[in-house]
Amino acid sequence: MSVQEMFQTHPDQPSTSPDAFVQCIEECLTCTATCTSCADACLGEEDVHELVRCIRLNLDCADVCDVTGRLLTRQTEVERELARQMLEACTEACRRCAQECERHARHHEHCRVCAEACRRCERACNDVLTAIA
Repeated sequence: MSVQEMFQTHPDQPSTSPDAFVQCIEECLTCTATCTSCADACLGEEDVHELVRCIRLNLDCADVCDVTGRLLTRQTEVERELARQMLEACTEACRRCAQECERHARHHEHCRVCAEACRRCERACNDVLTAIA
């Protein structure tokens, strides 16, 4: 069952921009997997010593995106301030990870793919932040 289907069946779905919430959750979950995979790919590269910061940011971003996506999935009695803070943290983690991956994208295709996933997640989090403002 998809996130969209679950939101449609949830008795406490968000009254403001439910599509933005669904998109954000899906982007967070995708970014979690993409960043984890990019970190693993970086570990397999010959120049791994030059990718240490990238690996660290990949793993940090994956963790923040995972928690943010899971938190937004819970719609019963939402703690709006906590959600806002998590969205802000996720936006920042995605921005930093994307910037670092963009530095390596010319030489490592997995970094290019990861940077794009991070930018999509960053935009989706910002969309929800705007919706709940």
